[in-house]
Amino acid sequence: MSAALVGTRQLVRLALRRDRIILPIWILVLSFLPASTAKLYHELYPTEAARQALISGAGKNPSISVIYGPAFDLSTPGGFASWRYTGVIAVLIGLMAIFTVTRHTRAEEDTGRLELLGSTVVGRYAALTAAVLVSAGTSLVIGLLMAFSSIGAGLPAAGSFAMGLGLTLVGWTFTGVAAVCVQIAEFSRTANGIGSAVLGVTYLLRGAGDSSTDATWLSWLSPIGWAQQVRAFAGERWWVLPMTLVFAVAIGSVGYWLLPRRDVGAGVLPARPGPAVAAPGLRSPFALAWRLQKGTLIGWTSGMLLVGAMFGSLASGMGDLIGDSPQAKEIFQRMGGAQSIVDSFIAGMGGMFGIFAALYAVQAVLRMRTEETAVRVEPLLATNVSRLSWVGSHLVFPIVGPAVILAVGGFGMGLMHGLRVGDVGGQLPGALGGALAQLPAVWVVAGISAVLFGLFPKYAMAAWAPIGLFVLITMFGPAVNLSQAIMDVSPFTHIPKLPAAELTMTPLVWLTGIAVVAVAAGMAGFRRRDIG
Repeated sequence: MSAALVGTRQLVRLALRRDRIILPIWILVLSFLPASTAKLYHELYPTEAARQALISGAGKNPSISVIYGPAFDLSTPGGFASWRYTGVIAVLIGLMAIFTVTRHTRAEEDTGRLELLGSTVVGRYAALTAAVLVSAGTSLVIGLLMAFSSIGAGLPAAGSFAMGLGLTLVGWTFTGVAAVCVQIAEFSRTANGIGSAVLGVTYLLRGAGDSSTDATWLSWLSPIGWAQQVRAFAGERWWVLPMTLVFAVAIGSVGYWLLPRRDVGAGVLPARPGPAVAAPGLRSPFALAWRLQKGTLIGWTSGMLLVGAMFGSLASGMGDLIGDSPQAKEIFQRMGGAQSIVDSFIAGMGGMFGIFAALYAVQAVLRMRTEETAVRVEPLLATNVSRLSWVGSHLVFPIVGPAVILAVGGFGMGLMHGLRVGDVGGQLPGALGGALAQLPAVWVVAGISAVLFGLFPKYAMAAWAPIGLFVLITMFGPAVNLSQAIMDVSPFTHIPKLPAAELTMTPLVWLTGIAVVAVAAGMAGFRRRDIG
């Protein structure tokens, strides 16, 4: 077995070098959220009456349980922070694990680099083991930093470690899930899609169980539910942790069992053979770009429709989450405007949709870099396809795609909220407008990604860094009272908070102009630089 692991240490070092930007972003974004919220608990709910209103309102609202999970103890800062963030961080750490394992295994097979490495003194299991170690190690770092930062914020050590270790094991579980997915699928996009679908199903199971009184057992079918059932800061259930660990090891072992049962570059499930002759619709650069990008766009659009519908169905009950705390109302209104709490919630969710659309835009731009490093662009450009036509065809998707995603998300949210309150005609335009207003900010993010791809291709993956910074500022800046100068760094800060505020066109025009200049600079840079 030792021979099958030869080269693992070197591949770990290579993976850490390649991910020296993206992994620190994941760690910084996820590790310190509970501690930052715990420090604000007494400011948000300074009186016993405010805390009791929170417990009797949000703590017992099944609709809110779909988002945050069960509220075991909202009378303490630790219990509140665990309730607010355990489910959310579990989803994000699961995505991190899936993307990391896929990037260093199946994606390397897609490009042929793993087969080249395999021809040297590298063991059969080395690449998978290296990816698993990097993903599991990152999950552990997040969990430990979360625990120590929570202790530093004055929370009990037992609850801090219970929360951190529970989320670490969620990362380990989805590391194992990804290890299976990369054996089943033949392409990295398919592996990521399968893994993300599994994560989505576990989130839905958890939500269904936590919002029901008759089917609470559904939460126990979800690793996300297990992290919450540890009950950090609410009488810890330590026995849930070894159960999660056993499952993570078991599911990961399936991936190792499948690995020698397939050829390098192939999946356990064989891909369907393509047609012998290309269809007429594939005779243009845009047709090829559509073929490569459509799966991602359809996936994001479908997911956004479901997310929009879910948040729309919850909008009318958001008053329970705020309770009677004027401090909480002030923070929520800073995030979403200055009118009613429900309108502020819809405006805040429109901002969240903008962040989701920006993540898609970055992914769509980086698809060009994937094609370039896989040496599929150079043969195309050797034909009569020009550089500008190729890059322009792909840039249609980070420009038009976010508009589709935002429109679908806003429509779903407005429709469901309108149906709940019996006023579809009155609620749909506001929700749709609030989502689409985010588009210029999303285009700025796409423009930054295009600049990095066109002018600094070796640092194209750094396109994730700006959106990570904007997420931190947008989501947590109002809660921690960041100065306006820092808040203005994020383009999402300048978007009018519709429908809770008036529409102002000036910032939208400026952001659109900045995006146009950035995209043009990226295209010009790609036209002049070397391929590869």
